[in-house]
Amino acid sequence: MLSSSRLLSCLRFVLLATLSIFHFIPQADAQAYVGQPKLIVIVVIDQFRGDYLNRDQAKFKGRGFRLFMDQGAWFTDCYYDYANTKTAPGHATIGTGAYTDGHGIESNEWWDASRSDRAKVSSVEDERYQLVEIPASSIPANQPGAPADALKYLIGASPRNLRATTLGDELRLATQGRARVYGISLKDRAAILPAGQSANGAFWIDNLSGQFTTSTYYMDHLPEWVHTFNTSGRIDQAKHEANAEGTTQFYELVGRTPAANRYELDFAKALITGEKLGQNGVTDLVTISLSANDIQGHQLGPDSDSQEQMILSLDQDLDLFFTWLDETVGLKNIWLALTADHGIAPIPSDAAKLGINSATVNLDALYEELEKDLNQRFSPRAKKEYLMPAPDLPYIVLNKSAFESLRIGEKAAEDAVAGLLPEAMASQVSKPQETLPVQHRLPPTPQVAGVYTRLQMAGGELPNTEMGREIAHSYSEHGNWYVMLVLGSYQMAEMRSFGGTTHFSPWSYDRHVPLAFYGAPFVPGEYHERVAPVDLAATFASLAGVNQPSASVGHVLTEAIKKKAPSF
Repeated sequence: MLSSSRLLSCLRFVLLATLSIFHFIPQADAQAYVGQPKLIVIVVIDQFRGDYLNRDQAKFKGRGFRLFMDQGAWFTDCYYDYANTKTAPGHATIGTGAYTDGHGIESNEWWDASRSDRAKVSSVEDERYQLVEIPASSIPANQPGAPADALKYLIGASPRNLRATTLGDELRLATQGRARVYGISLKDRAAILPAGQSANGAFWIDNLSGQFTTSTYYMDHLPEWVHTFNTSGRIDQAKHEANAEGTTQFYELVGRTPAANRYELDFAKALITGEKLGQNGVTDLVTISLSANDIQGHQLGPDSDSQEQMILSLDQDLDLFFTWLDETVGLKNIWLALTADHGIAPIPSDAAKLGINSATVNLDALYEELEKDLNQRFSPRAKKEYLMPAPDLPYIVLNKSAFESLRIGEKAAEDAVAGLLPEAMASQVSKPQETLPVQHRLPPTPQVAGVYTRLQMAGGELPNTEMGREIAHSYSEHGNWYVMLVLGSYQMAEMRSFGGTTHFSPWSYDRHVPLAFYGAPFVPGEYHERVAPVDLAATFASLAGVNQPSASVGHVLTEAIKKKAPSF
């Protein structure tokens, strides 16, 4: 038996050994109230499917993507749990930790019965505000100082349609406005929505000139550091890098090249420096949405050599940007996150070559067939327009005034369209000219996977399936009647303007995105649990000690968070 003194000595040794182990375990606790971390940076890559990181992993170098994959918490199986896989809803989801049924953003643009029956409104346009200090050549016809030949009608932008707070909003609320929150992108919606309602600023480019601008929702004049950036020659440098010198179509020609990513990241450096982010005694936040991958990806598809080169170039650009962050703010003082707003389908013809039933649908022909059928049913002696123009899947929006003029209510109207859709789709299936069976593979044929009316979505009258839940999460109401059409997997509307491919569906390739974290609280590793982008805001909010955003449905990813060392 050990003597009491020997036993005490042994216990002291065990205690000291335990403490020495915990000494090397970084603390996971942090408080945004006291500037721990100093800065949160959320990098969103527009149209970046989750499998890209696996596919090109061996080619990544430095501390770009590998900062997350080797030194961070990398979740390989992150999927959106809704069907509205487009840019605006995706960015809203990342910021709010909610889906469309929580944040209200259903698409990039939609028919809003309370605002216009002549044109769609975009997810962020707001006629109550103006764009700030755009070049004279870009001033639209509705603003003072417009040139005589101005044709466009552009208006300001704001988060007016966002019905939930974001992580940035909660940081601002928790610190009585001391936290500084900003959003950056080439696109207005991608700058505004993830940053939130109370952001200090959101900046995006004037599409023609490439100059960064904002709207009077945020400020009356651009800060001096923005003026300096816009006049520094950086725009001409980006044009040169994109082999587009002299262009007046910056977004279209420069925006689809790797030069656009470098341009945005340099603006992010100017923002962080100009606004002294990470130096305010509380936690600041900036969201950076990189648009180039989406602009090129629609045209060339996810499997093109050009798209791979875009990704490898971005890897190098992120390496340089993270190195700059380390030298200025210090990576030990920063939490980083990487994700995307949606995935993408392969080009239909490429998938079809492999035997996938990857068909395309002629939306104009589909609408024409529906209009013919609706007129035969409801107004055989008068041609009416029962559908709103400018079709854009997955929603088919009804012209409710046409139905109401015949005293047809919403349920009858939506049920009629939903019932006619399968037959209208069948009219696009070409009939084999030869006798069956044939000696060769038949071409792909469009398929209807599901049709759901607005009333069904609003009332929860949906299948008790994974698909049913995704459709429920996609619901929003803007005063219109509509029907949601879900095509079969790998199928989409024809894109006659540029070919290529698109995204909008509930299928996994459109919902699969990366999710990765880097920073002191995270346990490095590769995680294969099924997670969702809504978990990003929930996790950061929990670690920062602030409320989750108002409509958040995300889970805190505790499996990737370091355990706090016990105190003795």
